[in-house]
Amino acid sequence: MADEALGILDATGTASCHFVGHALGGLVGVELARQQPRRLRSLTVVNGWAKADAHTRRCFEVRLALLQHVGPEAMSAPSRSSSIRPAWLAEHAARMEQEDAHALAGFQGANNLMRRVEALLRFDATPHLGALRLPVLLMSTRDDVLVPFTQSEQMATAIKDVTLHVAPSGGHGMNVTEPEAFNTVLLDFLGRHTS
Repeated sequence: MADEALGILDATGTASCHFVGHALGGLVGVELARQQPRRLRSLTVVNGWAKADAHTRRCFEVRLALLQHVGPEAMSAPSRSSSIRPAWLAEHAARMEQEDAHALAGFQGANNLMRRVEALLRFDATPHLGALRLPVLLMSTRDDVLVPFTQSEQMATAIKDVTLHVAPSGGHGMNVTEPEAFNTVLLDFLGRHTS
């Protein structure tokens, strides 16, 4: 997936960029920073991890079991309820129904999704974090029930040029549920690292 991201940078003639990735996208960014450090001016990892912990693994195992035994339709509610605060979901029920329908209409296929989950569960950047030589912003929330905020705290101890932001709330989808607060932190970080 990092190779695919690099291919996009090459195809668009982008010499370097500020890479922002959420969860799996953050893992892609970490790998891209490891492989091609000159291509990234900064890296932001939102609700990510260096290596999936036991809790996150169980959450993905449940999702895969639902996919394999019930189908993609059954994954939506558990995925949302482990990603976004229930009160926010209740307030935005119509939007979520539309997004679920859109996701199902463009479903990537069970095999592709299983391969992506297997890849992210195999991923282990722990040995490489100390070698990252770029500004890194780690963002997480205390109420993320999919990826505990302690994952970001653990990553922060190994990265030299790191900014850690742990928000009090926002769930795994903090960029959706708390966009103003999310954007303020992100834009501040990018502003400090834009030449």
